[in-house]
Amino acid sequence: MLFAMMAFDKDGALDVRMDNRPAHLDYLESTGVVKQAGPFLDAGGNPCGSLIVLEVEDMAAAQAWADGDPYAKAGLFRDVQIKAWKQVIGA
Repeated sequence: MLFAMMAFDKDGALDVRMDNRPAHLDYLESTGVVKQAGPFLDAGGNPCGSLIVLEVEDMAAAQAWADGDPYAKAGLFRDVQIKAWKQVIGA
């Protein structure tokens, strides 16, 4: 099942994001469940959040994946939302 994770960074946390980026990217690659991923951008073009599409069994698995993300462990996010998602275009 597909889940969209929308995470929004705390204000002024760009350094936290950049410091943890290598571990975050490794996590995305190594877990094998990420179908699409990329940052939200602010008006200046800087990353300010993340959109990640996961293919996992259920919401519990999606939440566990989100909790294990190095960005989450570093306290980067002010808000995280996870929703079941149905891909219609681009399949």
